[in-house]
Amino acid sequence: MRRQLWIALGCTSVALGAAGVVLPLLPTTPFVLLAAWAFAKSSPRLHDWLLAHNMFGPLIADWRRNGAIAPRAKVASVLAMAAAFGLSLALAAPAWLLAVQGAVLAASAAFVLSRPGR
Repeated sequence: MRRQLWIALGCTSVALGAAGVVLPLLPTTPFVLLAAWAFAKSSPRLHDWLLAHNMFGPLIADWRRNGAIAPRAKVASVLAMAAAFGLSLALAAPAWLLAVQGAVLAASAAFVLSRPGR
């Protein structure tokens, strides 16, 4: 049962990462890294497939080798975070929620921007 949950998490993460390739508000890299982690815990075959993938494999290799995030992925991630916060502002979210969301997004953006590029 546990193995199936890890595989489901990995497959969901790959699907979200793939959607992030074409949707500007959805970041690809975090979902691909999560998928690699989930597959490493559940399926060597799926893990190897992801590492060998033309688009996703280099993201994982960069992260494992240097803790690196490609500059394009950094920009996309920070823009997606800003857009999410902007949407919350436009929808007039409560002040406490904006404060929490702002703090979490600021910390996330700081982490992403602090990682080395390729």
